[in-house]
Amino acid sequence: MLTRRDILGTSAALVATLSFPAAANSDVFVRRRGTGFTRGGKPYRYAGGNIWYGAYLGADAPYGDRDRLRRELDALAATGITNLRLLASSEVSPLKNAVSPSFRDKTGPANRALLAGLDYCLAEMAKRDITAVLYLTNFWEWSGGMMTYLSYVNDGRYIDVGDPAHPWPDFPDATSEFYENAPAVALYHDWIRTLVGRTNSVTGTRYREDPTIMAWQLANEPRPGGREAVVARRLPAFYRWTQGTAKLIKSLDRNHLVSTGNEGLKGSGERADIYRTAHAFPEIDYCTAHIWPLNWSWIDAKDIAGTHAAGTAKVAEYLTQHIALAKELGKPLVIEEFGYPRDGGGYDPEASTHFRDLYYGQIYDAVLTSARTGGPVAGSNFWAWNGEGRAVHGDHRFRKGDTAWLGDPPHEPQGWYGVFDSDASTRALIKAHAAAIATAGAPIAG
Repeated sequence: MLTRRDILGTSAALVATLSFPAAANSDVFVRRRGTGFTRGGKPYRYAGGNIWYGAYLGADAPYGDRDRLRRELDALAATGITNLRLLASSEVSPLKNAVSPSFRDKTGPANRALLAGLDYCLAEMAKRDITAVLYLTNFWEWSGGMMTYLSYVNDGRYIDVGDPAHPWPDFPDATSEFYENAPAVALYHDWIRTLVGRTNSVTGTRYREDPTIMAWQLANEPRPGGREAVVARRLPAFYRWTQGTAKLIKSLDRNHLVSTGNEGLKGSGERADIYRTAHAFPEIDYCTAHIWPLNWSWIDAKDIAGTHAAGTAKVAEYLTQHIALAKELGKPLVIEEFGYPRDGGGYDPEASTHFRDLYYGQIYDAVLTSARTGGPVAGSNFWAWNGEGRAVHGDHRFRKGDTAWLGDPPHEPQGWYGVFDSDASTRALIKAHAAAIATAGAPIAG
């Protein structure tokens, strides 16, 4: 969303040299079976959310707040949430909208407190039986991401989103150079080895043996570029990066699922063949889709009431397209990001969520219908949980040094899409869906 390597030879060697102790009970992990997930031998379907900043709250540092993290997880659990998608890498970056502090710099782990914050967050999630999807870098600038990796190896060169000298889609075109830049990918792969090989400092459990983790995700919203000609040129490298990184993760960890983090057709140059190829690799366990009606100009923030119906039709079509693709691929589908503005485009908790609630209801109806009819949609993650977080500044902009973490990342207005703890109607809707999806009884295809 807009607001948001060939280093393969080592994989075979790692498979040959690593030994994996058998898990005490493999059923404690989320597994893929055909077009569904299982856990404990039973179908696993879930209502989830996004809380990218979980590790930040979990850090025992001035920017952390473990008491708030526990309260947020309690609130999410009480709302029926059983899966959370979290940022598991951020890169020390020259980009103006990149979050700080960050997990790593050019040389490797730069912030041990933040890594320990991720440990703490996972440990607390385990107490509440909430599973995690951890994404390992970002196509977008707000956590450093791929553009920052490129800056590490090209003498510090980069471009910012919104730079007048580099109008859209210069940023995605330039960022997609990452896939064919072997030194940049090597640094990223080193981070994967660090994180997947980590032992949780709170629980003493190795990450690769922790059933709290449901899946590793290659990146948040990886795209092969922006302009059609650039996408075509980058595709071979993009495919090699996708499969090669997934192979690397699988060589390090046999217990957890792997997914791309892709937006769907919007992140695939509007081409079904690109989405299909990227998700057909056997190392990719399930399909993903993100849905952003406002970002994609399907609705008008100044006239939500007048444009909502037309946006609803486009959302329905997008869902239908991705359900069909998942069926064709024979893999589960997760609607792992979906967001909608508050009525009138406001950012404060006082602004109504009438149309947002209608949109959430549309997504949840599609998920539940799929579950009840044996379809491939296995879960969903709304974007995102603000909880107790509130904008600090009157202009709702994030500024360096802010620690009132919200689900809206630093490059976005604080309060734009996030669900506050005071959003009673939205939380009731989520809770009702969570109860329904937990008991949806259709067998899993495959």
